[in-house]
Amino acid sequence: MTGWTILIHGGAKTIAPEEESDNREGLDEAVRAGADVLAAGGSAVAAVEAAIRVMEDHPVFNAGTGAVPNRAGGIEMCAGMMDGASLAVGAVAALPLVRHPVSVAREVLREREILLAGNGALAFARERGAELKDDEQRQPVRAVVSADAACDTVGAVALDSNGDFAAGTSTGGLEGTRVGRVGDSPMPGCGFYADNTLGAVALSGDGEEIARTVLASRIIDKLGRMDVMPAIQCSLARLARLGAEGGAVALDRKGQPGFGHNSSHFAVALMRAGDEDPSIWLSRDEEEGP
Repeated sequence: MTGWTILIHGGAKTIAPEEESDNREGLDEAVRAGADVLAAGGSAVAAVEAAIRVMEDHPVFNAGTGAVPNRAGGIEMCAGMMDGASLAVGAVAALPLVRHPVSVAREVLREREILLAGNGALAFARERGAELKDDEQRQPVRAVVSADAACDTVGAVALDSNGDFAAGTSTGGLEGTRVGRVGDSPMPGCGFYADNTLGAVALSGDGEEIARTVLASRIIDKLGRMDVMPAIQCSLARLARLGAEGGAVALDRKGQPGFGHNSSHFAVALMRAGDEDPSIWLSRDEEEGP
C-alpha cells in the first residue's frame, strides 16, 4: 500500500475557458475535504462522501446545486456509494429536493436495500433527516447550453490508512430527458465499484452507454490483472466504439492512481499522504498525469 489516497473527478465534459478557474477551485476544495478526513484517520467511505458533498455545493458541477432540469422542468438527482471492505452498496435515483444526494446514498449503504428511487428515496431522505431545498432553491443555478455540458457526473475513489477502498458518484441528471430517467451513476458495476481485493473506480460521461457496457465492472476486473492505466484505457476503448464519451478515475489494489477519458476534458484532482497541495488536471493533455 502507498498510504491513503483520494482521487476525484468533476466530470467528463467540455470546459469553456471562462469555467476553468471555477473547476480548479471546486476540485481543490473538494479533494482537500476528503484528504482532511483521511489524514485524521477517517474511513475511505467518509472521505468520498466529504469530497462529493463539496462538489454538490459548487454550481460549476452537474450535481446537487448544479443539477439540470428534465423535460418537465424538474430536478431528479442520482448518487451511489460502495464500501470496498464489505461490498455494501448504497444508491438513490430520481431524487428531488435533497441538497446532498451522496449523503442519502451513504445512509442507504447501511441498509439491506442497495437502491431507492423517486418518492421512496425522498421518504427515506426525510426519515434520515437529510437537508432539503424548497422549490426556489432547487432551480438550477447555471444554464446548460449543450448536451455535452450536462453529462458531467462527479465522483471520487479513496484508499484509507486501514487499507479499505471506497467509491462514490453524484449527478444532477441529463438536461431535457424524460422524467424518471436514470443513468449509470447509481448503478454498481456501471458508474462505480469498490473492492478491497481489486481497487476502486468512478466514472462520468454518456450514462446509457456506460451502463450498457457495465464499464465500472470491466475496469475493476482488469485492475486484478493489469496496471491501472491500461485497465482504464482498454475499457474506455469499448465505450468509444459505441460513439460515446466518458472518463474514469481508479485506484488499483496497491493504491496506485490513474485516470483517462475520451471526452474533451476531464476535471481531476489527486492527494496522497504527505502531499501539501493537490495535483489538478482538466485534461490528460494538460500535463502528464499519475
